[in-house]
Amino acid sequence: MFSLLVPSESPGDHYPVQTACLAFAAMAALLTITPGVDTMLVLRSTVAAGRRTGLLASAGVVTGLMCWALASAVGLTALLAASRLAFDVLRVAGACYLLWLGARALWTARRRTRDTAEPPEARTSGLTAFRTGLTTNLLNPKVGVFYMSLLPQFVPDGASVFWTSMLFAVIHAAESLLWLAAIVGAAGAARRALARPAVKRRLQQLTGVAFVGFGLRLAIDH
Repeated sequence: MFSLLVPSESPGDHYPVQTACLAFAAMAALLTITPGVDTMLVLRSTVAAGRRTGLLASAGVVTGLMCWALASAVGLTALLAASRLAFDVLRVAGACYLLWLGARALWTARRRTRDTAEPPEARTSGLTAFRTGLTTNLLNPKVGVFYMSLLPQFVPDGASVFWTSMLFAVIHAAESLLWLAAIVGAAGAARRALARPAVKRRLQQLTGVAFVGFGLRLAIDH
């Protein structure tokens, strides 16, 4: 399979590509399981609207990752990294989006303290969950810089940088999807307990504070 995706100078170069894939997979797995915005987003979507919505949020996250990976492979993120203005504009936009998500979650939790019925805006549709997962990643320039700076370091000599980078991106996307699906499964199994009004309100508050924290961190991170 590698001979079709990654051109090499000789048959002996197949093994280095496989070794590079294993090394990248191990590193990407550690980054994938580190809690962050994606984890909180998928968890909240699953608890709010069920497994299907959580999986769609996960699909949005992975689609955003693949978009950045493709942009990195063709060199677009190199321009983003070279332009301080472009990076800052995208960074501020991403921070504002996360702050808005956090503020909305906190407002929803506050509404629940006064109303026993769940407010309409708390019900997350599958399309909204997918769009949120996609937008959250597309507005995070650090994802693009991560791919641009890290993926080339694992490309073996003589291999195609573009196709090897895309292969690494597929590995990362597959690991992310599996991890997020595991979170969806766990949250779905515990949804009855997590969906109780008091627990759901606390979870909404937790995700709101987390989104605000991630947004502030992105805003001040240079």
